[in-house]
Amino acid sequence: MGSCLTVGPNEALVVSGGCCGSDIKTYVVGGWSWAWWLISDAQRLSLEIMTLQPRCEDVETAEGVAITVTGVAQVKVMTEQDLLAVACEQFLGKSVTEIKGVLLQTLEGHLRSILGTLTVEQIYQDRDQFAKLVRDVAAPDVGRMGIEILSFTIKDVYDKLDYLSSLGKTQIAAVQRDADIGVAEAERDAGIREAECKKEMMDVKFKADTKMADSKRELELQKASFNQEVNARKAEAQLAYELQAAKEQQKIRLEEIEIQVVQRKKEITIEEKEIDRTDKELIATVKRPAEAEAYKMQQLAEGEKLKKVLIAQAEAEKIKKVGEAEASSIEAVGKAEAEKMRLKAEAYEQYGDAAKTALVLEALPKIASKVAAPLARTNEIVILSGEGSRVTGELNRLLAELPVSVNALTGVDLSKIPLLQKVTGSA
Repeated sequence: MGSCLTVGPNEALVVSGGCCGSDIKTYVVGGWSWAWWLISDAQRLSLEIMTLQPRCEDVETAEGVAITVTGVAQVKVMTEQDLLAVACEQFLGKSVTEIKGVLLQTLEGHLRSILGTLTVEQIYQDRDQFAKLVRDVAAPDVGRMGIEILSFTIKDVYDKLDYLSSLGKTQIAAVQRDADIGVAEAERDAGIREAECKKEMMDVKFKADTKMADSKRELELQKASFNQEVNARKAEAQLAYELQAAKEQQKIRLEEIEIQVVQRKKEITIEEKEIDRTDKELIATVKRPAEAEAYKMQQLAEGEKLKKVLIAQAEAEKIKKVGEAEASSIEAVGKAEAEKMRLKAEAYEQYGDAAKTALVLEALPKIASKVAAPLARTNEIVILSGEGSRVTGELNRLLAELPVSVNALTGVDLSKIPLLQKVTGSA
């Protein structure tokens, strides 16, 4: 059986011993390790920084002057595996105070040995170099103990014989003397320099005045040139402005004209639409009713005309029927008369053709009066034809058929009579 041991990053855990007499040592920094009961040994070593203040009193320097030096060193145990093992061999089981005592004695020994090789001036005036030298000399020795010197500085240097203060007084007196000499030389040099400076100042002032006058003259010339150029540019700008204003005014006028044209076009369009509307209104209110009324009148006229035509046709048909009936009656009478006349003709056969003809001609008026008797009772005869030539043709046809009818009734060919040939031929 055993236990699990843990350690923080500021400590090193060393576990030694184990089963079967093992001599393996385990070094753990900021981790854990297993330790067997009774047969394993676990110890801890601090890894925190240790501050040391080595002090060497009345140590003689290379010139035999006894001085006291106090320093400050920051050291710690190194964590590399080999160096940590060395540090554990040296300090494991010791307290931090005991470790500090060992390291302090080591540093004080090196500090004493180095003080004996340097002068007071070297130690006092160049403390950083002195501290570096101590650190470089002591670092290998403390390193072999697994310790690292992080920093080493000289805190204080003094002596009991006022050597350092005397050294300071001498230095102060020399500095004061040098200062007085420097002041005198400086005043002398200052007087010489002042005279030279005044001369240079006058020369510079003269040159400056000359340059100032030249600059002023050039400035006036430049001002005049600038004013001339500015005036010219102003005139050009004014002309350009006026020209641009005229162009803009012209553009505005053109735009106004375009606007007027557009407005006029719109007015014309509106007027055209108004005209169209008026035309449509007139068509709707006047033309259409007029056309409807004309169409009505036309239809009424056509109806009246058709009525008259139908009435005329009916009357004509009536007359035709009456005429046909009377013609049949006359034809019968005529046939009877013809038979009578034939008998007479046979009786008067001895009179010859001249007698027959005379008789026929004598009977024709009577026949015509009988045929025309129905027409005498007719008030109006409507001929359904608008052509005058048609009426003439009908009359000619009737006249041409008259000899045929007489020939059929009497047997006398009227076309052979010279007088009748002329009448029918002219017809």
